[in-house]
Amino acid sequence: MTKVVIRKTNEIIEEKSPKGANFLYKNLFGRVILSLATKRFVSSIAGWYLNRKKSTKYIKGFIESNNIDMSDYVERDYKSFNDFFSREIKPNKRIFSKDKKDFCAPSDSKLIVYKITKDQEFTIKEKKYTIKRILRDEELAKEYENGYFMVFRLSVDDYHRYAYIDNGRVLSNKKIKGKYHTVGPIAFERHKVYEENHREYDVLETENFGKIVQMEVGAMMVGKIVNHDKKTFKRAEERGYFLFGGSTIVIMVKDNVIKIDKDILDNSKKNIETKIKQGEKVAKGL
Repeated sequence: MTKVVIRKTNEIIEEKSPKGANFLYKNLFGRVILSLATKRFVSSIAGWYLNRKKSTKYIKGFIESNNIDMSDYVERDYKSFNDFFSREIKPNKRIFSKDKKDFCAPSDSKLIVYKITKDQEFTIKEKKYTIKRILRDEELAKEYENGYFMVFRLSVDDYHRYAYIDNGRVLSNKKIKGKYHTVGPIAFERHKVYEENHREYDVLETENFGKIVQMEVGAMMVGKIVNHDKKTFKRAEERGYFLFGGSTIVIMVKDNVIKIDKDILDNSKKNIETKIKQGEKVAKGL
């Protein structure tokens, strides 16, 4: 169970782990199944089925069980469940601030922010992570000492397309093969998800926030991370989308570049996530 603040109302809700996730991570027999469920080929098989026309039969029930407001989305017939899952939002439903110093969220998500120590470490659920192991690049990791590790966690009811947070250009790209643990809080109790999961990141030179890392992390039953092939990009321009499953975007920012909004920083210190929308201001450039 994790706590999430609804930013506009300051209401705190408790997000429970799905029953299936509890079985997989806390039951001995479940963990045997988990050893297979987190394999890439299992997610690939699930992804193949969810790309078939037959999978559209699950759309209506999914909308109802997750209370998704479909009035936000472009109305059309869907070719498959994945086609529905990666649906596009209506124009002007996600607006980025016009102030170029406003650091805005790349996606609908639950945000929590960690301060990276001078040793390139931070802690989640009493487990220490190092930027070096996450990036698999020692020299790049050194650049983010004392910076921020911003975790934008998407759940299945969120809009699953994501954007660039500034104008800029792509310096490099890296894909790291790994497992497909859920990105729900329950997985963090037993696994170093950001060091173990399949992930892909770009090093981006941005106009207003310097050199940042934007990383997409695959999760259980996420068959594919779909990033557009771009060398240059504009603020609010679509970067890509996830197929079925909740997943996560991580942005790493160097020290003395941004000031995180006070409410998000205060919530993060209490291990509480803040529910936000794509384009919403979460920090200010210094």
